[in-house]
Order: sequence, then structure tokens, then C-alpha cells
Amino acid sequence: MKHLPRLLMGFTLFAATALGAQLPSTPRPGTPGGPESPGNPRAAEDWLAHFLFPPELVMQQQQAIALKPDQRTAITQAIKDFQGKVLDLQWQMQEETQHLADLLNKPVVDQVAALAQVDKLLGVEREVKRAHMGLLIQIKNQLTPAQQGKLSEVRGGS
Repeated sequence: MKHLPRLLMGFTLFAATALGAQLPSTPRPGTPGGPESPGNPRAAEDWLAHFLFPPELVMQQQQAIALKPDQRTAITQAIKDFQGKVLDLQWQMQEETQHLADLLNKPVVDQVAALAQVDKLLGVEREVKRAHMGLLIQIKNQLTPAQQGKLSEVRGGS
């Protein structure tokens, strides 16, 4: 039971960053591993990620897509803003996770209180995912259609 807080934190951080774990080739709807595939819990997130570009990909391909200095500056600022916001949310998530662990670390768990705490923790996770989605949208909006096309080609999408 003493490893419960660590286990919960690991789970919540994994869940909160699942959207950011984008593979170079994202399955599209109707393809094996795509959103319609049964048993694919990340299907919706993978499908959404097909339309967006992670900062790492943009950085790696900045010369290939002819990224302009003003685009780079705007993307860098968006990343800095995101990191600051997520850092605050990680502190909050740690606190909420500890509260949940304290509730679960009893011989008899108060189900109402524990589930209310789960709702708080999930609310923080939602904010992390929303912030990440906002970052990815800001990045895409800085790129021209030609740059977006080139990035899609590089990662294997269309």
C-alpha cells in the first residue's frame, strides 16, 4: 500500500500526457488501428493527432518546411506558455493524487469522498489535455498549408 501514491501519480501522468504521445505515423479512420478499431483506447486521440503537429516534429523539420523567424518565435512563445501552465497543473495534480491516495489508504474507503476526489483529479487531467490541444492548435495555425503538407508527408500521413 505504500507504493499507492507513486502508482497513482504514474497512472495520472501517463493518462494526462497520452495525447502528446503521438507516433510518427498516425492511423486514419477506416485503417487498421484507426478510430473504428475495437479495443483501441487511444483511437479518438490518435485520430485528432492526425491533423496536428507536435513541436518536436516542427523543430526537427524547420529547415525542410522553411520555417520563418516570426513563426519560430510565435511557436516558441506558445510552448513556453504551455510549459508554465502545465507545470502549475502538475503541482495541482500531485496534490489531488495525494488526497486520493490518502482516501484509498484506509481499511474502509469512503466511496463518495473517493469518487469526488477522482472527479477533481480528472478535472486537472482534463485541463492538461486541453492545454496540450491548445498548444497543438496554435502551432498548426502558425504554419502555412504548404508547411502543413510537408509535415504530413514527413510523418507518413496525407
